[in-house]
Amino acid sequence: MALLPILHYPDPRLHTRATAVAVVDERIRQLVDDMAETMRAAEGVGLAATQVDVHLRIIVLDVSEDHQQLQVFINPRLLSSEGEAENEEGCLSVPGIYDRVTRARRIKVEAMNREGKLFTLEAEGLLGTCIQHEMDHLEGKVFVQHLSQLKQNRIKTKLRKRARENL
Repeated sequence: MALLPILHYPDPRLHTRATAVAVVDERIRQLVDDMAETMRAAEGVGLAATQVDVHLRIIVLDVSEDHQQLQVFINPRLLSSEGEAENEEGCLSVPGIYDRVTRARRIKVEAMNREGKLFTLEAEGLLGTCIQHEMDHLEGKVFVQHLSQLKQNRIKTKLRKRARENL
């Protein structure tokens, strides 16, 4: 397995729409494993392939307490959503930035697992929020785009300044 570099906002590659995975083969399973290792090393709970500059519809998540219950979503598709819930979100691509985002309270999603088997899952709470957050990445959207333009501009300025200071 390998650690993959995570793109940081406002990198324009984060706004690329991901394409469907045609076949779940060893190459895709290796990417899933590398994404899981990258997510865990960065102490995240979710990672979309877009964030590691691979524009395929793949998400890895682990919202468990012990971080040993990896969930894989290949070609995820939202089947239904209901209600609204506002939660604080952060993102590995927007390090150190957290804000409140309103999303569906409960969702139903269909996807393939690491082996290519189709499954359906209903989710709410942290898992539901994370799935929606990562699915946004597959559409080329970063969570800060749910915020006001003023907040987005402040975040871009802060992150650009931080990047310059780290050079």
